Amino acid sequence: MFGLGDLSLTYLASTTLVSLYVSTVAVVLSAAVGLPISLAVGFNDFYGKSAVTSVISTGMGFPSVVVGLVVLLALSQSGPLGSFDLLFTPEAMIISQTILALPVLVSISLSAVQSVPQDRRDAAFAAGGTSTDVALLVVREARYGIVTALLAAYGRAISEVGSVLIVGGNIVFSDSTSFTRTLTTAITVEARRGNVETGIALGAILLTLVLAVNALGARFRDRTPGGRAR
Repeated sequence: MFGLGDLSLTYLASTTLVSLYVSTVAVVLSAAVGLPISLAVGFNDFYGKSAVTSVISTGMGFPSVVVGLVVLLALSQSGPLGSFDLLFTPEAMIISQTILALPVLVSISLSAVQSVPQDRRDAAFAAGGTSTDVALLVVREARYGIVTALLAAYGRAISEVGSVLIVGGNIVFSDSTSFTRTLTTAITVEARRGNVETGIALGAILLTLVLAVNALGARFRDRTPGGRAR
C-alpha cells in the first residue's frame, strides 16, 4: 500500500502522533502511581517487604502479549470493564502500556530511593524536618535514578508491539490516518507486506524519538547542580 516514494505524510505523521500520545500518557500515569509506591516501600520497613520488592522486579519481565490478553479480556463486552467501550481505542493501549511500564519505573526508582544513605534521612529528621521534607530530600538525592526510571519506562512503552496490537487492533482509516496504529505495529505490518523501505523510514523515526528522549534525560543531568560539567 505504501512505498517509500509515495509514503503518505498523513500516515507517517498520524502514526507518530499516536505513538507519542499513547506512550507519554502511559508513562505519566505510571509515574503518578509508581513514584509514590517507590517512596512508600523505600521509606518503610514492614513484614513481607522483600517479597513485595521481588514481585516488583519480576513485573519488569511481564510478557507483553499476556498483558495484552488480560486487558483484552477485561475490556471485552463480557469483561468487568466492557461497559466503558474502550477496546480497540488508544485508551486501551494506554492501559496496557501503563501496566507494562509501571514495574520498570517502580523497580528502578525504588533502587534509587533505597540507595540514599540512611544517615541523610536521620540528619534531616534530627534537624526538625517533617516526613514530607525528608521525602523531598530523598527525591532530590535520587533524582538521577528517578530520571533513569522514567526514561526506561518510556523506552518500554514506546517500543511495545504485542499488547498494543492485541488491544488496539492496529486500525488505520481509509484516508491513511492512524487511529490505533503505532510506529512499532506499523513497522511490523509494512515488513510483512514487503515494504522494507517504509519500515526503515518508520524505524528511523522511532529511533530518533528514543534518542531524543535519552538526550533530554542527559541534558537534565548535565544542567542539574552536581551533574557533569559540559
